Amino acid sequence: MNRLARFAGFGRHEAAPEGDIHHSDVAVERMDPEELREPIIAALRTVHDPEIPVNIYDLGLIYTIDIQGNGDVHIDMTLTAPACPVAGMMPVMVKDAVSTVEGVGEVQVDLVWDPPWSPATMSDEAKLQLGML
Repeated sequence: MNRLARFAGFGRHEAAPEGDIHHSDVAVERMDPEELREPIIAALRTVHDPEIPVNIYDLGLIYTIDIQGNGDVHIDMTLTAPACPVAGMMPVMVKDAVSTVEGVGEVQVDLVWDPPWSPATMSDEAKLQLGML
């Protein structure tokens, strides 16, 4: 061991006080997974389908948002059509947007086709914006 390491106390092990077996544990504040839901939805609303001027959340493309206790997020999403030209990049855009939310851990985005998307899944705001109401 070099002199600096000895000076700093590396390699020394002090006994824990009697009955204190967790003296070096650090308390970590955990966030309720549901507290992440609204910020995640806000992040999803920043992602737009390049062909439709409505965000993907209000368009009804997000089917599930599963938030784990450790902050990991799993999202099932679809597209307006299986042959959508942005099929390859849309899940990456979703992952990138959700990853920016503070408290979110790993993000997994899966494209699903069942049930197929239909205009019925759109929010009223999206329908109004597209002139469907």
